[in-house]
Amino acid sequence: MTGVLGVDLPDSRGRTGLDRVGRDLTGNPDVVVRDVELLAAAWHVLRRTTFDQRRRDGRWTTEQRETYDRGNGAALLPYDVARRTVLLTRQFRFPAYVNGSPDGMLVEAAAGLLDEQDAETAVRREAAEELGVVVGEVTRVFDVFTSPGSVTERVVCFAAPYTPADRVTAGGGVAEEGEDIEVLELDVDEALAMVDDGRIADAKTIMLLQWAVLRGPFRRP
Repeated sequence: MTGVLGVDLPDSRGRTGLDRVGRDLTGNPDVVVRDVELLAAAWHVLRRTTFDQRRRDGRWTTEQRETYDRGNGAALLPYDVARRTVLLTRQFRFPAYVNGSPDGMLVEAAAGLLDEQDAETAVRREAAEELGVVVGEVTRVFDVFTSPGSVTERVVCFAAPYTPADRVTAGGGVAEEGEDIEVLELDVDEALAMVDDGRIADAKTIMLLQWAVLRGPFRRP
């Protein structure tokens, strides 16, 4: 059998038609997609898209962009107003390590890919797996594109109250998936100080912490 994995033959995840994504976009009349090439399809997908774009002066140009599609994700900031604490994680991130993080250990809000689930279901799953917390009502705070110049991912960010009684397991992630996650319970002011001095450098986490003190549960009257 001849063909291209991920295009007309199933790849390792059973996917075909990966070169079709983006070809039917019509929302912007100033952009016309001409071609989509599948460059790589391992766990995630790398594509090169050729499109015509009408500039503000009316000229049409032909552009190419490579996009990395890893799916969408969800993140959660659990907070305890009475004790002024938040729950975060610390884990090794090789992409950060190879790009200047001294040890690759990042402090982050609990997060994960949706994996075909809706965002709220996914974020509850991650809270249980990574933090050992079962949360009640969650608030959808904002949706963000993490690196829109090249990565398609959109992260849905939530916040939820918790108490010590809601921490039902030790958390730590799923060992079978290679996760080795430390759970951190921090005073929110300490977490903000860690943003200031660079100990917290993860974008979604910084945004959620700033929301929490500017508009969220720790906002001062």
